[in-house]
Amino acid sequence: MSTTMNTQVLTRRFELNAVAETTLKAVTRFWFGVTVIGQLAFGFAVASFYAMTAWRGDDHGWNFTHGFVPGVTPGNWAVVMHVITAAIIMLAGAIQLVRQVRNRFPAFHRWNGRVYMLSTVALSVAGLYMHWVRGSGGDVWQHIGGTVNALLIWLCAGLALRYAMARDFRTHRRWAMRLFLVVSASWFIRIMLFLTVLIFKGPVGFDPATFTGPYLTFLSFAQYGIPLAVLELYFFVQDRPGALRRVAMAGLLFVLTLGMVGGLFAVTMAIWVPQVKAAFDPRRSIAETLSATISARGVDEAVKQYHDLKTSSSASTYNFDEDQLNSLGYQLIATKKLKDAIRIFELNVEMFPQSSNAYDSLGEGYMDDGDKALAIANYRKSLQLNPKNANGASMLRKLETK
Repeated sequence: MSTTMNTQVLTRRFELNAVAETTLKAVTRFWFGVTVIGQLAFGFAVASFYAMTAWRGDDHGWNFTHGFVPGVTPGNWAVVMHVITAAIIMLAGAIQLVRQVRNRFPAFHRWNGRVYMLSTVALSVAGLYMHWVRGSGGDVWQHIGGTVNALLIWLCAGLALRYAMARDFRTHRRWAMRLFLVVSASWFIRIMLFLTVLIFKGPVGFDPATFTGPYLTFLSFAQYGIPLAVLELYFFVQDRPGALRRVAMAGLLFVLTLGMVGGLFAVTMAIWVPQVKAAFDPRRSIAETLSATISARGVDEAVKQYHDLKTSSSASTYNFDEDQLNSLGYQLIATKKLKDAIRIFELNVEMFPQSSNAYDSLGEGYMDDGDKALAIANYRKSLQLNPKNANGASMLRKLETK
């Protein structure tokens, strides 16, 4: 009787362990599938947008982190390197973790891995230059978070290479997975940020005007810290089999993956879909044209040029969409040309009088220029047009309490 009962207990444990193992594998595949699709979407958006805008000679689209600045060769190369390596990493990184590719095409796996590692090092070096030399958005804590990320990339890449050369492939794969996660930090931070914006219907814990705040400081470290912590927990469960641990790990990973799906949806609709549309838009950028005119002849001539081209050009020649003037205004703010930025935002309001976002941007321009009364007036108009404008409401509260 005792023997029979022991056999039944062992059988149940075996079955429970098998179910737990199957569940964890299924959830891991779910996470991996979502990650691959999401990174390919990010890579395609980055590659198509920057490649197509560069092909058309439109460097206006490159105006992030002070963007493309004529005559500043080192900084411009850092921007180009950052974009190119980011596209390579997003498109090639996930392939390295596919077991079928690794087993069936070992030579490709090795060469792709070398390209991937070199790209990660180039990306991190360019990122450090953009943080500490070129100057980028955010505060010093965000720059420190980015610097730690770069150091982790070098550490993981070096150890992944070391164990591959030593033919310790189990340890190599673990360091390769860590490398994959720390390199994907810029992808994770977008998911985390837009997930919270989606949940709370607006920015929470940071100032969208300055792109600083406690939540962004947290994300600067969480973008790689959280994925690495989850991975280490996964390794712990793999090394110490147990049905309860594996079921708990599967549950945690499933919930996190659902969160990733929500964040991916939000960032795709807000950023990546518009980028892909802009990439394949054959129209010339009116912002690029006006930017050159402002540099050569001043903002008043640029405004006149806008009206002239709007009257004389066909709709298929220039892109006169609202975001063109809006992004040009923010480019001028980034270069401290506040009066010029305000004039461009005023033009945008003139052309799109029912746009809440246009008034929001004009309010920000006046706020940055120190004109509190006009900033308040334009933020109020923005909220009148769109009462759900969380950023406008936040800025208005800040201005009215000063």
